[in-house]
Amino acid sequence: MTDVNERARQRIEEISRLPVYRDRHLTLLTDLYQLTMMYGHFREGRHEERVVFDLFYRQNPCGNGYAITAGLEQVVWYLYNLRFSDADLAYLRSLNMFSDEFLQYLKNFTFHGDVYAIPEGTVVFPNEPLLRVEGPIVEVQLIESAILSFINHQSLIATKARRIVEAARTNDGHEDNPVIEMGLRRAQNVDASVFGARAAIIGGCVSTSNLMAAESYHLPVAGTQGHSWIQSFPSELEAFEAYASAFPDDTVLLVDTYDVLRSGVPNAIRVGLRLKEEGHTLKGIRIDSGDLAYLSKRARKMLDAAGLTETKIIASSDLDEYTIRDLVTQGAEIDSWGVGTNLITSIDCPALGCVYKLVAQEVNHVLEPRIKVSENPSKITNPGRKKVLRLYVDDHAVADLIALVDETYDPSEPLELFDPIHTYKRKVIQNYRVEELLVPVFQGGTLVYELPELPEIQARVEVQVEYFGSEIRRHLKPHGYHVDLSQPLWDLKQKLLHQWRGRRVAQSK
Repeated sequence: MTDVNERARQRIEEISRLPVYRDRHLTLLTDLYQLTMMYGHFREGRHEERVVFDLFYRQNPCGNGYAITAGLEQVVWYLYNLRFSDADLAYLRSLNMFSDEFLQYLKNFTFHGDVYAIPEGTVVFPNEPLLRVEGPIVEVQLIESAILSFINHQSLIATKARRIVEAARTNDGHEDNPVIEMGLRRAQNVDASVFGARAAIIGGCVSTSNLMAAESYHLPVAGTQGHSWIQSFPSELEAFEAYASAFPDDTVLLVDTYDVLRSGVPNAIRVGLRLKEEGHTLKGIRIDSGDLAYLSKRARKMLDAAGLTETKIIASSDLDEYTIRDLVTQGAEIDSWGVGTNLITSIDCPALGCVYKLVAQEVNHVLEPRIKVSENPSKITNPGRKKVLRLYVDDHAVADLIALVDETYDPSEPLELFDPIHTYKRKVIQNYRVEELLVPVFQGGTLVYELPELPEIQARVEVQVEYFGSEIRRHLKPHGYHVDLSQPLWDLKQKLLHQWRGRRVAQSK
């Protein structure tokens, strides 16, 4: 374990030196009420009581049948470096809300808790704990807002990216229609652009236009020229010639500044033929407006007729999964896709909606389960310390089971699953394989999880999605995947609900 811990430490130290993390301090990236609750617990002498919180979401984003987890790296970096600086304490003191004793306590604050997480790049579903956090209540309470921000944002963008990538792939599913992330200028701000680009790569994009993201994560970087480059020259042809002279082995020409078919493509062909004579290849043309299906088909014929069969056609122009899918269906001759605004902002679904709920609390040195009750049945939480089991039959995911941590299952014995709401819906599986999704990340505040490199996470997504049928992965009205509760967990939930009803009746008398 010592070697594992040392590798994990070396990896997080390496990540902390990346441009996106270097010299950053985010301890006060939290809501005020986290500090007021912490102070209240401290005053009551309850600040060392252990609690358990689950982080999960209730509805798949973007109308999708699943989500892709992302953001764990940022969570780990944040917890590993969590300290109150002198400047933080000076600011909190200036609010005149907290005692000197409490501020002195914060001066020596570090994270001592346990974190279990589903690795990034995993296919996940509503109500499954993506993170389980255990530890002293003040520590577990402080981190809520920040880790929700990290997981909510990156999981949302990774899921949106996956939808776009799958729409771009041809009917045989081969990765021959790559997607380029190019949303920097439309992202809400710096972190949204850089971590959004990272999440887009997790979702399956092959490169980014964002240099900070590319530098931070060693990503392939892509870019051509803007319309302003073309406009700044006396003619389109001169603009193309100048760019090709600067980048003879990496020339992609933007052909829609004036007229795609009458000007842009003919001028690109002239430049391409000159490059060919000099031993180079016109890498591609980009179309950023107009009827992309019609223009790409005509452009392809013109390029091929000129002998530029190796020149690729790249499309941009406010693309999303629906437009791309329609263009693919129409037989558009597009080799790759540059997607910006609609990806980096997840424009039709701007929030994932992860929540962070108390599920167990220490009473007399024993962790007791806790439940949140609501008029809305979907907001009633699942109590207790839990794990998430993925069940496979014939190497195909058939259901996920949320169970209490001390439960055990024998795959050689039949297992009956049932819908946690409509309990009459039941099925029995046999000869199944079990994968436990939550893995230890921190134990007693010590990092025990070696964060993977980004290509490894992206590869995990490709493997993960193949475990699920196309009916679950389709974009419109996907088939619902079964996420069930174990019998002991369901029984515990009903027990706590009955106890709550009993107390409510007693209070009304």
